[in-house]
Amino acid sequence: MPEHTDMHIGTRLREIRKRRALTQKGLAQASGVSLSSIRKLEQGEVHDTRMETAHKLATALRVPTSHLLERDDQEAAETAEPWRPLQQAVEGAPAEPEEEPTLEGVRALLPTVRRAYFGNELAELSRILGPLLRDADALGDCVQARSLRAHLLQIAGSVLTQVRAFSAAETALQRALDDAPDRLRGAAIVTTWSWLLVRQGKLAASRQLATRWADDLEPRLSRATPEELAAWGWLLLQASAANLRDNRPGEAADTMRLAKSVAVLTGRELPRGRDRLTTWGPATVSYKAAERYIVLDQPDKVLSMAGHGSQKASTEYWRHRLDVAQAHTMMRQYSEAVGTLSAINSRAPEWLASQRYAQDIMGHVVKKRRTLTPEMRDLADALSVPL
Repeated sequence: MPEHTDMHIGTRLREIRKRRALTQKGLAQASGVSLSSIRKLEQGEVHDTRMETAHKLATALRVPTSHLLERDDQEAAETAEPWRPLQQAVEGAPAEPEEEPTLEGVRALLPTVRRAYFGNELAELSRILGPLLRDADALGDCVQARSLRAHLLQIAGSVLTQVRAFSAAETALQRALDDAPDRLRGAAIVTTWSWLLVRQGKLAASRQLATRWADDLEPRLSRATPEELAAWGWLLLQASAANLRDNRPGEAADTMRLAKSVAVLTGRELPRGRDRLTTWGPATVSYKAAERYIVLDQPDKVLSMAGHGSQKASTEYWRHRLDVAQAHTMMRQYSEAVGTLSAINSRAPEWLASQRYAQDIMGHVVKKRRTLTPEMRDLADALSVPL
């Protein structure tokens, strides 16, 4: 899924463009990015841009996308109010609970956390996850406590990534990896961490992390379990995503082909597991393969793949449907884009409202449409998009 970079790339863009002896107009013609957008970036009138826009500019300038995105200061935006207790639970010093928690008591609440996370019930999740993490911190360092804490911290890292609290997300995932009881749990955490690094624009770091773990985890295929295949396959997908965004199309294609082979070898769609926060199998890989064509500016291919795979609702499925909505907007099919967003909103409203990607799509529709239908106005209100 395309991400916002949230990076001040204007200075780097101007420096590299001048080294290439390109005018702003020349770069606009070479990249397909509007001259107005390039001017606004270089003049600091806007401070972030979409990942695929950065990718187009970097391709035209013949540099890895990460060269445009990396910056010395990584100040995070202030965490939104509903998520500050979770941020504090992750980053704050351990606190003495009024009553000593028990392993059984914390474990008994894990299904509630997972149900809220997978059901995209973010308000419920924000209420219970922070206090439960504090209880988990007080359980000590036995294997069972570390395993439970690693799982809760991975969920926290995923949520904090979604709500753009990147520094706290990194802390959560580092702590989760420290507590991981085995390689499969570690691989699941690294998969989430690699996604976080892409969201931060740290494409080289994401690629290196996912590739190193994929190399270390590569199983003997003749006797690999489905969970080992899933762990390895997801690392390959993350490596492919980072390679693609960092203008390494050959490596991206190679790792995607390998991931597809692993999915075929798996033979079926695996539900979320004890370690994984995601589905795995041919349908999930088809969603990620379609995502590539958003980055490559080939929306027609996204739409041609939209009917493939399982229609069972999952986070990966909803993200794929956002790619479908984005493909419609890229092809100026605004009514179809709104229809796709409305379908998501009817099934996963809390999740959709927290997605910057959805807000960007709807914002583009509002900007391009001369008149808005009642459905468009309702959806803009749901996504907090100004009219």
